[in-house]
Amino acid sequence: MTVQDSPTDAAAFAADWEAWHQRKDAALAQEHGFLAVTGQYWPEADPERFPGAPGAWSAGPGGVTVELDDDEELVVDGTAVRGRYTFGDIPERGGVGAAWGDAVIEVAKRGGRYLVRPRHPQHPLRTAFTGTPAYAPDRRWVVTGTYTPFAEPRPTTVGAAVEGLQHVYDAPGRIRFAFDGQALELTAFPGSTPGSLQVLFADATSGVTTYPAGRVLHVDAPGPDGTVVVDFNRATNLPCAYTDFATCPLPPAENRLKVAIEAGDKIPHERGPATR
Repeated sequence: MTVQDSPTDAAAFAADWEAWHQRKDAALAQEHGFLAVTGQYWPEADPERFPGAPGAWSAGPGGVTVELDDDEELVVDGTAVRGRYTFGDIPERGGVGAAWGDAVIEVAKRGGRYLVRPRHPQHPLRTAFTGTPAYAPDRRWVVTGTYTPFAEPRPTTVGAAVEGLQHVYDAPGRIRFAFDGQALELTAFPGSTPGSLQVLFADATSGVTTYPAGRVLHVDAPGPDGTVVVDFNRATNLPCAYTDFATCPLPPAENRLKVAIEAGDKIPHERGPATR
């Protein structure tokens, strides 16, 4: 059901949302955030140089190795490294940042493959960023639902922004709610804080006013009775909405809603105008 008006008036509700929206965009545009990524490379067995990064990079069973020239240096965990350096195995969805001047070279693993992403703070995508367009906040899009855990977490395979890549998440349960008389449900993945949840979804606005691949929504930990509050005003673009150099997961099939969720982030200016 839709959350009813509280003593907090509409102006305070909008101000709270605006402060959150600005914090979110500030995090996106931080010095070495996703807007600073200048390329996405997939090292293989033979060493290869990549634009925007020092050295020649390769990947094998032991992880990612870089072979630096005599005049090149990286700083890893505060320690300067020269010559040949192996980053070692990196867990899935993990990553290491190696400093190179004012840039950071990210070494990560996605979909079982290693990648290298240079992050340069002067990248035009970052320096020209003016914020993310979004729908005006509206209490209509704050709904109360019920979280039902699965007996066991369900491994769920989803596609990715990179063709041929897949992500696997252990879905702990499902959120059910009603909107405008329609019963809806979303498979949830673990959130970024203990007990919280994350929902990847697409809806009837996807590809019209919102990014085609979908958006992400963070949900606070359910109450003791399974009650959750789902605030679609805080539906957020994934990094792939702004840059081609991201491996963002796509929503599972069951999370493609037929209703239009006219709330939250719209298509970024960087991808073209959002209509309506």
